[in-house]
Amino acid sequence: MSSSASRVRAMLSARSVAVVGAGDRPDSFGWRLTTEALRSPGYERVHLVSPTRTTAFGRPCVPSLADVPEPVDLVLLGIPDKALAPALAVAAARGDAGAVVFGPAHGVKDEVVAAAGEMAVVGGGCMGFIDTTTGVRAIGYLERDPLPAGPIALITHSGSVFSALLRTRRPLGFTLAVSSGQELVTTTPDYLDYALSLPQTRVVGLVLETMRDAPRLESALAEAAARDIPVCALTVGTSVRGQALVDAHSGAIAGSDAGWEALFAAYGVHRCSDPDDLTDSLETFAIGRCHVPGTGRGVATAHDSGAERVLVADVAERLGVGFATLSEPTVTRLAAALDPGLVPMNPLDVWGRGSDTVELFTECLSALADDPETGVVALAVDLVEEYDGDENFAVVLETLLTRTDKPVAVVTNVTSAVDQTVADRLRAQGVPVLEGTASGLRALGHLMAEPPGPRPDVTVDVARRDRWVSRLTAGEALDSSDWGALLRDYGIAVVPGETADSATAAVDAADRLGYPVVLKSDSAEVHHKTEADGVRLGLGDRAAVATAYDDLAGRLGPRVVVQHQAAGVEVALGIVRDPLLGPLVMVAAGGVLVELVADRVVALPPVDHETALGLIGRLTVATLLAGHRGSQPVDTPALADSVVALGQLAVELGDHLVGVDLNPVMVGPSAAYVVDALVLRR
Repeated sequence: MSSSASRVRAMLSARSVAVVGAGDRPDSFGWRLTTEALRSPGYERVHLVSPTRTTAFGRPCVPSLADVPEPVDLVLLGIPDKALAPALAVAAARGDAGAVVFGPAHGVKDEVVAAAGEMAVVGGGCMGFIDTTTGVRAIGYLERDPLPAGPIALITHSGSVFSALLRTRRPLGFTLAVSSGQELVTTTPDYLDYALSLPQTRVVGLVLETMRDAPRLESALAEAAARDIPVCALTVGTSVRGQALVDAHSGAIAGSDAGWEALFAAYGVHRCSDPDDLTDSLETFAIGRCHVPGTGRGVATAHDSGAERVLVADVAERLGVGFATLSEPTVTRLAAALDPGLVPMNPLDVWGRGSDTVELFTECLSALADDPETGVVALAVDLVEEYDGDENFAVVLETLLTRTDKPVAVVTNVTSAVDQTVADRLRAQGVPVLEGTASGLRALGHLMAEPPGPRPDVTVDVARRDRWVSRLTAGEALDSSDWGALLRDYGIAVVPGETADSATAAVDAADRLGYPVVLKSDSAEVHHKTEADGVRLGLGDRAAVATAYDDLAGRLGPRVVVQHQAAGVEVALGIVRDPLLGPLVMVAAGGVLVELVADRVVALPPVDHETALGLIGRLTVATLLAGHRGSQPVDTPALADSVVALGQLAVELGDHLVGVDLNPVMVGPSAAYVVDALVLRR
């Protein structure tokens, strides 16, 4: 349930507020809530409500919300859970725009939602919100004054993360920060829409436990991507994919995180692994320089320690953060600057005799920055306090800023040793000081990530869709001829085969198809043929086919499929249904080990050819597709065509499917063929 944009805007930029549960008893919740309301520069009128007090902080109190003389933009509810619904009912009847429910609304959530009516509501179980652009402080605890203003919009389900980021020593300034809690009424997309409407918002941070109002969340992320506003997101727990697919292997392969992965990939959301990653990423985007168009996207780092240089290289490889490959002129330039014995390479160990630090590091960092493949250059040192007053590293970076327009950063390895005075000095000049090897490298990786291309247009072949919707809703299970016809209708190649219900028919089919052949059970009750021992491979003559048929028919039923045996790299394709996002397209390593190797990617349909190639390229099995140890490369573009076609099938028929397994898809030198399929109707 979401709120209208006008009520959300009125609430978040409130000019009038009613504090229900106001008080001035030290250390009470009412005291903290009232203190924050009274020192909020955004409120023009503050009404205090208390059934037990006539005054608080020397200001008059009215006994109930009904006694407040005007409808207000915001009601702050610092009252017990049992009193929430009655108070909200009064507020809704008065025409108040919004409210903050700080309590968890334990046992009364449905009553709270019903009582709120058309109001916007933050919470329950939240810390409140701030809007520095309008001066609103709607929080139930004491916070620094003034609040840190800046370009970041933060929306978090976690109250602890909300408090920590408001109080961090880092230069994180906010337009809007919302502790949204349970989101009983107003949801993340509501806040995100408002934040994106603020011209001061240039970065978004999300901390999400679940996905609410998925279509509007997708729309808001699309808006952020279109406006080139980076979004950094941290998700916790599992996604809301709900019930895993029981019969379709693709559900288990995709996993409970598939929805988040597909959504974020579609709109270029920078996914963070922990709060440190989120903090470093927000600082990088908020105070640092942006990537310079037309330049490389590799990372270049200079170090004052050989061991820490190797550590950074190890961690970067594990995280998939790419270093720039240096050009020959850059290598020559570095070699001329370095002490004997140091190797001109990236990452770069600069420390030799320790003399001429400013000149040496400035020249080396400048050389790295000037390389066309470098997108961001970082000084990777611990930035410790120097007891002799040494300011060399600060001077180096300040000089470097004048020599390049590319992003410049510091990556520290021992976060507890960072000299905060020097860090503050650099941050004030737009140099992010990233506090952690892994989190800092992730932040640089986010900064250098290629933005996604525009989403493909959604098109529908109405006649084809209607034809197959009729078949899928007819109530009969799809046999091999049905799913074969379905896939071919969408342009997905299927290995040649025939059905048979006798040994003679199976042998005749094998003769027509050409040996060797494969025999598989085609019983409607057998969803996974390998597990049921329902597949016989490499049948080279009529006798072998007849023997195999007798075995399968005797155990699994008389209906079989005879196929010419295909060869190639085995890949699995599938459709997985997320209950909120709808169908997702999955590409994975195929064959019998498909669930064990956990090599898979997912995407929102539709999928264009370039995106399909990108998905395939992210698989470990892509090495086999390209030709491994002398093997012949296979037809990856044909596989990409199948992914595109499966995405179109998902667009047109996804609402009528629980899941689809195409496994294996044999990718050979000149084609990609589906060998077996499972199509499960809703």
